[in-house]
Amino acid sequence: MKLLLKDGNVINPLNKTINIQDILIVDGKVAAIGRELAASLDLDLSRSTSGTGFQPVVFNDEETIKDACPTISVINAKGKYVVPGLIDMHVHLREPGFEEKETIATGTQAAARGGFTGIVCMPNTEPPADNQAVISFIQQVAQKTGVVNVFPVGTITQGRAGKELSEMASLAAQGVVAFSDDGAPVVNAKLMRHAMEYAKMLDLPVISHCEEPALAAQGMMHEGFTSTMLGLKGIPAAAEEVMVARDIILANLTGCHLHIAHVSTAGSVELVRAAKEKGIKVTCEVTPHHFTLTDEAVSSYDPQTKVNPPLRSKADVVALQAGLKDGTIDVIATDHAPHTQEEKELEFELAPFGMVGLETAVGLVWTKLVIPGILTSCEAVAKMTVNPARILNLKKGLIEIGAEADITVIDPELTCVVKPEEFASKGRNTPFSGWSLKGLPVATIVGGEVKWIK
Repeated sequence: MKLLLKDGNVINPLNKTINIQDILIVDGKVAAIGRELAASLDLDLSRSTSGTGFQPVVFNDEETIKDACPTISVINAKGKYVVPGLIDMHVHLREPGFEEKETIATGTQAAARGGFTGIVCMPNTEPPADNQAVISFIQQVAQKTGVVNVFPVGTITQGRAGKELSEMASLAAQGVVAFSDDGAPVVNAKLMRHAMEYAKMLDLPVISHCEEPALAAQGMMHEGFTSTMLGLKGIPAAAEEVMVARDIILANLTGCHLHIAHVSTAGSVELVRAAKEKGIKVTCEVTPHHFTLTDEAVSSYDPQTKVNPPLRSKADVVALQAGLKDGTIDVIATDHAPHTQEEKELEFELAPFGMVGLETAVGLVWTKLVIPGILTSCEAVAKMTVNPARILNLKKGLIEIGAEADITVIDPELTCVVKPEEFASKGRNTPFSGWSLKGLPVATIVGGEVKWIK
């Protein structure tokens, strides 16, 4: 079966253009792009599965398929943005080891509902993804139960303990796209230097969780006026910035591609900006919750607002948005971190860090960045497609003839209220419950197959 996306506003994030075009998909690949493709290619739409709006046609068995045998399936994308499949380069799928929080099946379903055709899963599983066997397990389960592309990350150190390097070459041979001890910093600078040297030889980036544990110890939220008023131990901005500075210095020394995860402070943005001006190979990401919320959201003592790094000050949020606008921040990633309801119902001090983000990301990007004019639609799409693809050396992120047909359709006018009880993710831990968001995904196509449609 062929698939035709008709009359969509096709975004090319590389050259920052938007054109009304049709996209023809054949055998999972982009076969043609242009105007009025049905006529120009003599496509027979008389028996198409096109309906009004975005209504999928479901065939339940082979006989039905043979009987219907449509020439082509059509999605009417008029008034919608048709963009390269979104890539989230920071996701915690929890499997193996924490399947009560999330599984590869439920996590990828949440990704599809969020418009993501590819997700990068962090290695803080149990056992950790520090060997070929665990990576192979993730790949096999993703192949069997996943509905979007899953790209695993291998650990920097064995067991994420920060003492000995993982077998990085064997992890690379198994297909990891990066190395990270995410959730735990590599405190030993000499060990981090060696990790970067090996990663450079393997042509893979190091994704750094920048946190100085002695400064952050027992902290619950951002250190500042609000933490003092609430009586909660704070985590100073310096706890992040000290490690950002150290790892930039090491990246300069080794020539390794350093990617800094979930930047949250104005100082971190400035350090990255200065490093880029010097030609150091460093990139970074920000989460929707960090460019949207401030530490004042913690005033209710709601454990859904407890994340690491913590929600920062208004000045930090302004700096993050400025970093997005001027290109200092390359990527928007969710740091999707599901937890059970029981865990997140504990008092603030005892609840775990983290919130889910796959199913609210696009709405927050559009509502908080695109509509206010901080980013254009092209710029926003670039930070969720071609930029993460380039950082991870993936042949993804663009809609072009011959490319695998990973495509997301976004309705910029669609408004919806966030209802965690309707999430596909097992995680319901979000502070955005009840928020009205505008600009939402309505179709997710992976390898030419419609994996989710609204």
